[in-house]
Amino acid sequence: MGPVLLNQLTNLSADRGEPLAVQLYRDLLGAIRSGSLPGEARLPSSRVAAAELGLSRNTVNTAYGLLKAEGALTVRPGAAPEVSRLPVAEALPALPAAAAGLSTRGIDWAAGGRERSRSAVMAPGQPDEALFPRDEWARLLRRVARQGYGGAFGYEHYRGLPRLREILAARLAADRGMIVTADQILITPGAQASLTLLALTLAERGDRALIEDPGYTGARNAFRGAGLVMEALPVDGDGADLTGAADARLIYLTPANQYPLGKRLSLARREAVIAHARACDAMIIEDDYDSEFLWQGRQLAALQVQAPERVLTLGTAAKALMPGLRLGWIVAPMALASALADAQRNLGLAVNVHAQAAFAEMIDEGRYRAQLMRIARVYGERGRAFAAALRTLPDVRAEDPAGGVQLAVHLASDRAEAAAVAALSRAGFGVAPLSSYCHDSARPGLVAGFAEATPERIARFVKVLGGALDQAKSDL
Repeated sequence: MGPVLLNQLTNLSADRGEPLAVQLYRDLLGAIRSGSLPGEARLPSSRVAAAELGLSRNTVNTAYGLLKAEGALTVRPGAAPEVSRLPVAEALPALPAAAAGLSTRGIDWAAGGRERSRSAVMAPGQPDEALFPRDEWARLLRRVARQGYGGAFGYEHYRGLPRLREILAARLAADRGMIVTADQILITPGAQASLTLLALTLAERGDRALIEDPGYTGARNAFRGAGLVMEALPVDGDGADLTGAADARLIYLTPANQYPLGKRLSLARREAVIAHARACDAMIIEDDYDSEFLWQGRQLAALQVQAPERVLTLGTAAKALMPGLRLGWIVAPMALASALADAQRNLGLAVNVHAQAAFAEMIDEGRYRAQLMRIARVYGERGRAFAAALRTLPDVRAEDPAGGVQLAVHLASDRAEAAAVAALSRAGFGVAPLSSYCHDSARPGLVAGFAEATPERIARFVKVLGGALDQAKSDL
């Protein structure tokens, strides 16, 4: 196919009542769905497209970014944007009528969401509900519900109950070696809320954020919604590599257990991150989401210990308890904590008072630590069993997990990935394509949770995956 002329595929006009970026996005998406832009067609660079259409380059980049988020476009550095080879007409439904009135910012915030089936199992990051201490949690809730909370039952202590913040500060200092006081802690509804708060308050629209590649899509979504420009940091066996990285305002990392590859950030890389942040006056967001689940080696101290004035550490009880409790926290530098707490209040990112009080009691009584020890033993065994079973399949690479509750499963090709995701999803497994976590890199594979990986589910997972890979080979 010859060079694509975008002015033949678009009808941009101020009369349409939508931002130009949204118009361009809609027109190109329609051309892809109709087949006017077939798979593997190459679009002009944002610079060339902007000149052709008489738009700003930012407008074109926004439209291309929305198409990439939809899975309709592949954008790699140094290469022309390429239309996806997926059956786009089936995979990309028209923009819902309810979204027709969204602003460009609204579309950015809405992009990338993925609702999981309620019946899907072994989804990335999903703990086993059967291991949730129901009776213990119910007892604690009954106790704390009978207590009075004064102003906290109104609008005081929006950043979190003082007792919980004090108990949590003591625990983080003891278990993660952190330099922290209660005044530095904000209790949030979870990691995504924490990321949203920080993306909106620590950087200006158009600022650069360095992110891991592959990396957590929730961080990408928060940064995209805040209008940040993202630059990928390649990940290898030592974690994220900042060699040659540009100056940035934010650096987002999962150093204790890289998501989704499960690598730990080496000491040399940790020092390089701190040095880079100081050189360009960047703030580091340390997502410590799975530091409590370690299956190999010794636990490292939090990155915050090396630069408490420059690191904001995020934590959550989602894996140790359940995501639905909506319990997370931010450890902020003292100079930022009060202002972040004011922004948290204005954004309405508060947590239920009784859930906070019950969580404080659970930690204080030592029952949270006991819960961690109980599930860690189970999850560690399940993760190793899952990886071993996957390695019985040809063309599948899966290392024993070093930590966390999900596993990266490496496959031989994009075709194998697409076939595997489709077959496993039909079988009720909540897997995600590894490629969906990639920004610039191309790594075909799967990301699957193993917290729910019983022997029966492992056997069925491997059987379905093996069949899908055999079918993908026979279709060549």
